[in-house]
Amino acid sequence: MAEKTSGLSLEFIVHPGETLKEILDERGMSQKELALRTGVTESHVSSVINGRKGISVKFAKRLEYALGVDTSFWINLQANYDKELAEFEDIKMISDNEIEILDKLKDITKYLKQKGLLDPQAYGPTLVIQLREFLNVSNLEQIPKVSEAVAYRVETAAKVDPYVLLTWLRMCDLITEEEKVEQKLDIQKLKEKIPLMKELMFEEDITEIEFQLKEYLAECGIKFSIVRHFRGAPVQGVIKKNDDGTLSLVMTVRRKFADIFWFTFFHEIGHIVNGDVEDKLIDYESRKGEAENRADEFAANVLIDAEEYRSFVERGDYSLPCIEQFCAEHNMPPYVLIGRLQKDKRIKYDQYPNAKLKYDLVDDLA
Repeated sequence: MAEKTSGLSLEFIVHPGETLKEILDERGMSQKELALRTGVTESHVSSVINGRKGISVKFAKRLEYALGVDTSFWINLQANYDKELAEFEDIKMISDNEIEILDKLKDITKYLKQKGLLDPQAYGPTLVIQLREFLNVSNLEQIPKVSEAVAYRVETAAKVDPYVLLTWLRMCDLITEEEKVEQKLDIQKLKEKIPLMKELMFEEDITEIEFQLKEYLAECGIKFSIVRHFRGAPVQGVIKKNDDGTLSLVMTVRRKFADIFWFTFFHEIGHIVNGDVEDKLIDYESRKGEAENRADEFAANVLIDAEEYRSFVERGDYSLPCIEQFCAEHNMPPYVLIGRLQKDKRIKYDQYPNAKLKYDLVDDLA
């Protein structure tokens, strides 16, 4: 067992018998008199006062009669004592493995503390206990199996860390739970909002983009947030159905490039429009399949009309002036077309670097 320290000490866990003794002392009542009034033996009263026995519900009721102190007071006092004692025992039994898992989660736990989702003063065993509560697991060693169940399909690639992934997904749930959206999901309204959302591609401040997208999507019954990403959770986006008829959409700006962000964003919108979300859809970077292909096609066509793009490609002139002219005629930032041409391998990824836009999320320090 590893050496552990925590803020919880056995000497600070107050047995309800101490409170009972204080009340007797205040009233000048002896243990013998209390025993007579409650119909129990004097040794029973002594055992409770000295912390060798707890206060049962039956004895709590008798104390109400004898002392005029409500039964619920004694029951709650005993319950709090039992809980604190169980937590103390829990901390003593934390394994070395759970302490080592904290190192895997050090970046994301630091962030969660900054966000007020974990106690900033929690460390070691105390942090283990808080993470168990945060992740709803009784032992951090269970995380890989829970990740498999919650994330439905945890990628086997080395870059995926099930510990980070589960913690990141839980963080996303809590962030979107704070969003207030009255409107239930409205696909038709979502389609109508697409031109307005495309106008935001000219905005360079990702914070302003997030603010505007929150407003537009809220009107369509979608809670939206851009969150910080962490190494070990290579997720492009998460879409989740909520019990109130809304959806939650969480995204990152992992690659920072604006063309990738907007393609990913409309890819996720494509999943929603296409009805691909049964309960929760986690879009891993390497995810493949028919639904992914449909979402890719939706995003590509939203960003650039298919026929117009085909005509541009047929001309074969991929010079920057020609790109800028095409984009001006079709009301889109040049980085959108440049990103598409790069993805289709018609130009190199290092071409026109000054025309590419990057987003810097203030929260995203990774």
